[in-house]
Amino acid sequence: MKAIKWLDDHFEEVLLVILLVLISVVSLLQVVFKKVPGLTPLTWSDEFARYMWIWTVFLSLPYTIRKGSMLRVSILMDLLPQALHKVVNILVDLVNAACMAVLGYFCIDVVSGVMASGETSTAMVWPMWIVYSVMLIGYWLGCFRALQMAVIHVMHFNERELTTIEQTIQDAADEAAMAKGEKGGNE
Repeated sequence: MKAIKWLDDHFEEVLLVILLVLISVVSLLQVVFKKVPGLTPLTWSDEFARYMWIWTVFLSLPYTIRKGSMLRVSILMDLLPQALHKVVNILVDLVNAACMAVLGYFCIDVVSGVMASGETSTAMVWPMWIVYSVMLIGYWLGCFRALQMAVIHVMHFNERELTTIEQTIQDAADEAAMAKGEKGGNE
């Protein structure tokens, strides 16, 4: 059960960190290979980094949904009564899920078309359906995460939520406490 909880909290984070490390390592290798005499520059590094950046975009969709950090005008939500605020949150989650499902559904055709074409990437000669498949993963995982958030919002409907200002103050207090704890541990 702890493993499932950990995956629920960190699945996208781990994938994003792995992709960012890969981008950094390959980009650094490219710099080294360009600058060190006798080494041939990598012909595929730019294409690889570009595809990994695109993958991070699509994998960040479900991450932002799960963490509740999608772009929104929170101050307007704070002005609503708590019950209406919660109803709007649930509606937003359901609309997000529907949008992600529609995009995921149409991506099936896109990926199938690319797969049927047999197209490959220029430098790495990867099948392009592999590159495009991250759209499917991102949108369907985003749909799942939005439905998950709707369920969480329904389950916690009667609990009071902090306003944006209260949450900001709480986050600042938590950071100060952590910094003080780290400072105290170093002395």
